[in-house]
Amino acid sequence: MAVRIFNNIASLNAQRILGQNNDRLAKSVERIASGIRINRGADDAAGLAISEALRSDIRALRQGIRNANDGISLINVTEGALNEQSGILIRLRELASQAATGTVGSTERATIQLEFASLRNEIDRISATTEFNGQKLIDGSLSASVATANQIQIQIGIDSTSNSRINLNTEVNLSAVTASSLSIDILAVSTAGAALTALDSINTAIATVTASRGAIGAVQNRLVRAISSQAITVENLQAAESAIRDADIAEEVALLTRNQILVQTATAAVGQANLIPQSVLQLLG
Repeated sequence: MAVRIFNNIASLNAQRILGQNNDRLAKSVERIASGIRINRGADDAAGLAISEALRSDIRALRQGIRNANDGISLINVTEGALNEQSGILIRLRELASQAATGTVGSTERATIQLEFASLRNEIDRISATTEFNGQKLIDGSLSASVATANQIQIQIGIDSTSNSRINLNTEVNLSAVTASSLSIDILAVSTAGAALTALDSINTAIATVTASRGAIGAVQNRLVRAISSQAITVENLQAAESAIRDADIAEEVALLTRNQILVQTATAAVGQANLIPQSVLQLLG
């Protein structure tokens, strides 16, 4: 083997290996510090693509859970209003029953009629003012007959298909709950006969509101189940994303130790290789 002093090939080789070891050491430090195995596309292009898609799905599903919770809040407001209207109808039935008995005179019936009319007006007021974030609820806005653009859709999935949304208008189909729609707008309890007629109409109105509350409750339960299902999906997708992207700290610490030793060894080798040309001085002696 020729002895040269102009180009120290052994030193160049040791320097190249030292550079590689320094790069590996820096990558180990980066992964341990960040806790992430894939910090850039160069680390694992396929893994990055898959994990980014999973991250996107997870974020969309988490927003879907928040949307579903907002939907439950909307349903709760609707249920609360219907509950009050149901209570009013029960009171109206009580008043009609009181006015229908023969022991009550015309003066008392006139007083009963005042309360009857006032409570009936309250049913209409509740219908006109009940809303959630500006969205009317029991004035017919939740009816299935509302134009598609004005229907309330709860987005819970990750795409634009119908399976990713819950249409409250279709599910609830709540017509306007008013004195007129309940056919109690012209009822009176000023006479015993009118009061008896009012009893039947009010019974029908109570049944109508009760049925609507049942539909509301069913949708609320569906949203609760959807949230539970979404949460499980998010958990599983998060586990998959973690398996692909997160660093195994125990493995990375072992690699860090190995790379630290290799850097130290390569550094020493560079120092030794730089001494090789000095052997030429012995030839000159």
